[in-house]
Amino acid sequence: MSVKILVFAGSLRKESYNKKLAKILAESAKKAGAEVNYVDLIDLPLPLFNEDDEAENGIHPNALDLKKMMNEADGFLIASPEYNGSYSGVLKNAIDWASRQADGEGILESFKNKYAAIFATSPGAFGGLRGLSQLRLLLSGIGTTLLNDQVAIPKAADAFTEDGQLASEKRQQTIDRIVGRLVEMIEKVKS
Repeated sequence: MSVKILVFAGSLRKESYNKKLAKILAESAKKAGAEVNYVDLIDLPLPLFNEDDEAENGIHPNALDLKKMMNEADGFLIASPEYNGSYSGVLKNAIDWASRQADGEGILESFKNKYAAIFATSPGAFGGLRGLSQLRLLLSGIGTTLLNDQVAIPKAADAFTEDGQLASEKRQQTIDRIVGRLVEMIEKVKS
């Protein structure tokens, strides 16, 4: 029984460092034997979450698409940019929409009984670490089990090669270890 992992970054920017990181995470999960679905949130544009809008129009179709991908996944690999010491509004908005209960779903079905590992990269010296602590609180509060290990990569402008790989082999090994641990944990739970 294959482990299904959904990978995404909390950024819309075309040349986002965290999108580069998310693609590295996706490849790492494939190496670990997982079935991987990478989604770019720019391809699922969402309005700011507004309960009045939801009451009038229902859950946004792109949110339903995201929820479907999340519901089909066993776990998530998330690359989170840090904006002003926290995770991005784009990531929070996507999570808010995905947390809505669609017809035939349980409460927080897209997050409960899911497993995740979180990562960040940033041009700053802390690499997005402050945002990861808040993202951890958010996800665990809505039912997702997170690995204790996480990676925050500082000085993002120097962290990647021209072809989008990590410049540091040691960092790549750390990512492979953490992603492998997530896949292993899900395999154990599923069996």
